[in-house]
Amino acid sequence: MRRYHRDVPLSTAIGLDVIGIPAGEQVSLDVRLESVMEGVLVSGTASAPVTGQCARCLDPLIDQLEVELLELFAYPDTATDETTDPDEVSRVVDGLVDLQPVVRDAVLLALPPAPLCSEDCLGLCPECGGKRAELGTDHWHERIDPRWTALKQRLRGSEQENE
Repeated sequence: MRRYHRDVPLSTAIGLDVIGIPAGEQVSLDVRLESVMEGVLVSGTASAPVTGQCARCLDPLIDQLEVELLELFAYPDTATDETTDPDEVSRVVDGLVDLQPVVRDAVLLALPPAPLCSEDCLGLCPECGGKRAELGTDHWHERIDPRWTALKQRLRGSEQENE
Protein backbone atom coordinates (compact mmCIF):
# COMPACT_ATOMS: atom_id res chain seq x y z
CA MET A 1 0.00 0.00 0.00
CA ARG A 2 1.17 3.51 -0.81
CA ARG A 3 -0.27 6.95 -0.19
CA TYR A 4 0.14 9.83 -2.60
CA HIS A 5 -0.74 13.53 -2.57
CA ARG A 6 -0.58 15.37 -5.88
CA ASP A 7 -1.79 18.77 -7.09
CA VAL A 8 -2.53 18.41 -10.78
CA PRO A 9 -3.66 21.17 -13.19
CA LEU A 10 -6.69 20.30 -15.31
CA SER A 11 -6.03 20.27 -19.04
CA THR A 12 -9.75 20.49 -19.92
CA ALA A 13 -12.71 21.81 -17.98
CA ILE A 14 -14.95 19.38 -16.10
CA GLY A 15 -18.55 20.23 -15.43
CA LEU A 16 -21.94 21.34 -16.58
CA ASP A 17 -23.06 24.51 -18.34
CA VAL A 18 -23.86 26.33 -15.08
CA ILE A 19 -21.12 24.99 -12.78
CA GLY A 20 -17.81 23.18 -13.08
CA ILE A 21 -14.05 23.16 -12.65
CA PRO A 22 -12.41 25.41 -15.27
CA ALA A 23 -9.39 24.27 -17.25
CA GLY A 24 -6.10 25.17 -15.58
CA GLU A 25 -7.42 24.86 -12.00
CA GLN A 26 -5.50 22.65 -9.58
CA VAL A 27 -7.12 19.38 -8.52
CA SER A 28 -5.76 18.12 -5.22
CA LEU A 29 -5.56 14.32 -5.04
CA ASP A 30 -5.09 12.38 -1.80
CA VAL A 31 -5.13 8.72 -2.77
CA ARG A 32 -4.17 5.35 -1.40
CA LEU A 33 -3.09 2.60 -3.83
CA GLU A 34 -3.43 -0.96 -2.57
CA SER A 35 -2.28 -4.07 -4.33
CA VAL A 36 -5.09 -6.63 -4.37
CA MET A 37 -5.35 -10.03 -6.02
CA GLU A 38 -6.85 -8.79 -9.28
CA GLY A 39 -5.18 -5.38 -9.58
CA VAL A 40 -4.73 -2.04 -7.84
CA LEU A 41 -7.47 -0.57 -5.66
CA VAL A 42 -7.38 3.23 -5.64
CA SER A 43 -9.27 5.04 -2.88
CA GLY A 44 -9.16 8.59 -1.60
CA THR A 45 -10.41 12.08 -2.37
CA ALA A 46 -10.12 14.72 -5.03
CA SER A 47 -10.85 18.38 -4.33
CA ALA A 48 -10.91 21.47 -6.50
CA PRO A 49 -12.51 24.91 -6.70
CA VAL A 50 -15.71 25.10 -8.73
CA THR A 51 -17.16 28.18 -10.36
CA GLY A 52 -20.53 28.81 -11.92
CA GLN A 53 -23.70 30.79 -11.46
CA CYS A 54 -26.84 30.48 -9.37
CA ALA A 55 -29.67 28.85 -11.32
CA ARG A 56 -32.23 31.27 -9.84
CA CYS A 57 -30.59 34.70 -9.66
CA LEU A 58 -27.59 34.19 -12.00
CA ASP A 59 -25.10 35.53 -9.42
CA PRO A 60 -21.57 34.08 -9.72
CA LEU A 61 -20.72 31.13 -7.47
CA ILE A 62 -17.34 30.05 -6.15
CA ASP A 63 -17.12 26.94 -3.99
CA GLN A 64 -14.84 24.03 -3.10
CA LEU A 65 -15.83 20.52 -4.15
CA GLU A 66 -14.47 17.34 -2.60
CA VAL A 67 -15.36 13.91 -3.99
CA GLU A 68 -14.60 10.37 -2.84
CA LEU A 69 -12.73 8.07 -5.22
CA LEU A 70 -12.84 4.27 -5.27
CA GLU A 71 -11.78 2.32 -8.35
CA LEU A 72 -10.28 -1.08 -9.11
CA PHE A 73 -7.68 -1.12 -11.87
CA ALA A 74 -7.32 -4.70 -13.14
CA TYR A 75 -3.93 -6.23 -13.93
CA PRO A 76 -3.51 -7.59 -17.47
CA ASP A 77 -4.17 -11.32 -17.92
CA THR A 78 -6.18 -11.79 -14.70
CA ALA A 79 -9.62 -13.32 -14.21
CA THR A 80 -11.11 -9.81 -13.90
CA ASP A 81 -9.45 -8.74 -17.13
CA GLU A 82 -10.73 -11.83 -18.97
CA THR A 83 -14.31 -11.80 -17.63
CA THR A 84 -15.16 -8.12 -18.05
CA ASP A 85 -15.68 -5.85 -21.01
CA PRO A 86 -12.94 -3.27 -21.70
CA ASP A 87 -15.18 -0.39 -20.56
CA GLU A 88 -16.46 -2.13 -17.42
CA VAL A 89 -13.30 -2.05 -15.30
CA SER A 90 -10.31 0.27 -15.55
CA ARG A 91 -7.00 -1.35 -16.42
CA VAL A 92 -3.39 -1.05 -15.29
CA VAL A 93 -1.45 -0.09 -18.43
CA ASP A 94 2.35 -0.39 -18.39
CA GLY A 95 2.33 -0.35 -14.59
CA LEU A 96 0.35 2.94 -14.48
CA VAL A 97 -3.21 3.88 -13.52
CA ASP A 98 -5.05 6.76 -15.21
CA LEU A 99 -7.10 8.65 -12.64
CA GLN A 100 -8.44 11.32 -15.00
CA PRO A 101 -11.62 9.42 -16.03
CA VAL A 102 -12.27 8.40 -12.41
CA VAL A 103 -11.97 12.00 -11.17
CA ARG A 104 -14.05 13.35 -14.08
CA ASP A 105 -16.89 10.88 -13.43
CA ALA A 106 -16.89 11.52 -9.67
CA VAL A 107 -16.95 15.31 -10.16
CA LEU A 108 -19.76 15.17 -12.72
CA LEU A 109 -21.89 13.03 -10.40
CA ALA A 110 -21.25 15.35 -7.43
CA LEU A 111 -22.06 18.64 -9.18
CA PRO A 112 -25.58 19.96 -8.59
CA PRO A 113 -27.64 20.24 -11.81
CA ALA A 114 -29.15 23.51 -10.56
CA PRO A 115 -26.66 25.22 -8.19
CA LEU A 116 -27.98 27.85 -5.78
CA CYS A 117 -26.20 30.73 -4.08
CA SER A 118 -28.36 29.99 -1.02
CA GLU A 119 -31.27 27.66 -0.28
CA ASP A 120 -33.62 30.62 0.18
CA CYS A 121 -32.60 32.43 -3.05
CA LEU A 122 -35.71 34.11 -4.47
CA GLY A 123 -34.39 34.37 -8.02
CA LEU A 124 -35.38 36.97 -10.60
CA CYS A 125 -38.72 38.66 -11.24
CA PRO A 126 -40.12 37.11 -14.44
CA GLU A 127 -41.67 40.42 -15.50
CA CYS A 128 -38.85 42.95 -15.07
CA GLY A 129 -35.79 40.72 -14.49
CA GLY A 130 -34.82 42.37 -11.20
CA LYS A 131 -33.48 40.35 -8.27
CA ARG A 132 -36.43 39.59 -5.99
CA ALA A 133 -34.21 39.86 -2.89
CA GLU A 134 -33.44 43.50 -3.80
CA LEU A 135 -36.91 44.48 -5.03
CA GLY A 136 -38.71 44.12 -1.71
CA THR A 137 -41.91 42.43 -0.65
CA ASP A 138 -44.21 45.10 -2.12
CA HIS A 139 -42.91 44.59 -5.68
CA TRP A 140 -45.56 43.39 -8.14
CA HIS A 141 -46.70 43.74 -11.72
CA GLU A 142 -50.30 44.07 -12.85
CA ARG A 143 -51.19 41.23 -15.16
CA ILE A 144 -54.25 41.43 -17.32
CA ASP A 145 -55.41 38.75 -19.68
CA PRO A 146 -55.02 40.19 -23.22
CA ARG A 147 -58.62 39.19 -23.99
CA TRP A 148 -59.81 41.80 -21.44
CA THR A 149 -57.79 44.69 -22.91
CA ALA A 150 -60.68 46.03 -25.03
CA LEU A 151 -63.03 46.04 -22.02
CA LYS A 152 -60.43 47.81 -19.87
CA GLN A 153 -59.98 50.52 -22.52
CA ARG A 154 -63.77 50.92 -22.80
CA LEU A 155 -64.13 51.24 -19.01
CA ARG A 156 -61.37 53.85 -18.86
CA GLY A 157 -63.26 55.86 -21.48
CA SER A 158 -66.49 55.77 -19.42
CA GLU A 159 -64.60 56.76 -16.24
CA GLN A 160 -63.19 59.83 -17.99
CA GLU A 161 -66.68 60.81 -19.26
CA ASN A 162 -68.11 60.59 -15.72
CA GLU A 163 -65.52 63.00 -14.34
